[in-house]
Amino acid sequence: LGLLLLVLTGAPDALDGAVAKASGTSSARGAYFDSVSDRFTDALLFGGVAWHLSSDRPGSRIVMLPVALMAAAMLVSYQRAKAESLGFDAKGGLMERAERFIVLGFGLLFSELLVGVLWVMFVLTAITAVQRFVKVWRQASGRPLPTPARQRLMERRMAMRSMGTSG
Repeated sequence: LGLLLLVLTGAPDALDGAVAKASGTSSARGAYFDSVSDRFTDALLFGGVAWHLSSDRPGSRIVMLPVALMAAAMLVSYQRAKAESLGFDAKGGLMERAERFIVLGFGLLFSELLVGVLWVMFVLTAITAVQRFVKVWRQASGRPLPTPARQRLMERRMAMRSMGTSG
């Protein structure tokens, strides 16, 4: 059942961006919605795994493993978003979202391996977080902080207004 639900959440997520680009309807609002819904889906998935482990192993601390994995996954996602907002590239790493879906699917298919799979996912996701940190750290070394896009837009608007009133 867990694997079926994973496939049902993963298939539309894999297709939405491609469909929007192919149809020419991609937008900043759609990209924002996609990113937010991805985090929500991740929380539901890892919360579901934690719920399963809590009922399967009452009183065990292993229930915290999917919670830790969710935190690491959200850190990886946050690093990319923050890096991109500062004008840097943070894509890549061993365990991105697609890889997490595939590996989690394997763990859900073979439930006796689930805890081991979660540990592997956690370690590889943590390594991905370190990889992204190092990548952005190197890009940012010796460079001034880029002006955020919004501030640049406001500066352009102010310049256009001043040109219109002074001429």
